[in-house]
Amino acid sequence: MNVHGRDLNYFTSVAEELSFTRAAERLFVSQPTLSKQIRMLEKQLGVVLFERDQRSVRLTAVGEALLPHARAVLAAWGAAEAAVEEAKTAERRTLVIGMSTSPGRGLLPALRTRLVSRHPDARSVLRQVNWADPSAGLADGSSDVAFVWLPQPDGDRYQYAVVAREPRLVALPDGHPLAARATSDPEGKVDFTDLLEEPFLALPPEAGPLRDYWLALDARDGRQPRIGGVVASAEETHEAVAGGQGVALLAAGNAPLLVRDEVIAVPVRGISPSHLAVAARQDDKRTLVLAYLAAAREVGATTG
Repeated sequence: MNVHGRDLNYFTSVAEELSFTRAAERLFVSQPTLSKQIRMLEKQLGVVLFERDQRSVRLTAVGEALLPHARAVLAAWGAAEAAVEEAKTAERRTLVIGMSTSPGRGLLPALRTRLVSRHPDARSVLRQVNWADPSAGLADGSSDVAFVWLPQPDGDRYQYAVVAREPRLVALPDGHPLAARATSDPEGKVDFTDLLEEPFLALPPEAGPLRDYWLALDARDGRQPRIGGVVASAEETHEAVAGGQGVALLAAGNAPLLVRDEVIAVPVRGISPSHLAVAARQDDKRTLVLAYLAAAREVGATTG
């Protein structure tokens, strides 16, 4: 049996009005259409729901039995529709922001202030994503926008707003010979060529071109890096550097995540700066997504 909510609504209206004419007016349908639907419902159920004559309409005993249940079903469906609309409204007002590590740099409060100034009801939810996913949840749709490092795998799938351009540093264990060399350098830096024989900590292979970028393959003249270990979080990186497994390149703004407990960071000469961006899927034109990207462009313009 497959009774539609419309049929129960028609039945309930006739039962409450005890008049096909008044029920049809209430439902904004023609009386013949209403009569036809009630007959089809009775045929489907194999019962008679109304006793009709030229002067009156009365519920049968079966109709009386059905009425409270029909009302309950309609009330439950009305509540379900209201709940769905409420959830849809909440979803439209919620922005899931993916990140592999906290972006720091005052970016989250700056962007939130700009977003809320345009959309006061907007609610942002932060989502931490493993470094194996360089898109921070954009690729599988679990994030609406994300803080990502460039370059990205399948970069043409995304739209970007760069929010930070920073030199890259190298994280070293305290006491590493290169730390003393940086101290004696007029600019306090080490040359990347001095790092070529060092074991490097690498992102997981799934990170694709981003793994290559943080290994600085473009500055090695074709020499393959020595991989001392694979890391998937800032904490893993700190522990691996402190334990002597290898050195790691990082953006200057991320130094506070690693520089502590026998780990230092030294500027590197001879490699390109890093670019942190807010990204979204190229085809995502939702209002909050576009507003967050616009806010990111404003912040990026002020940070140079």
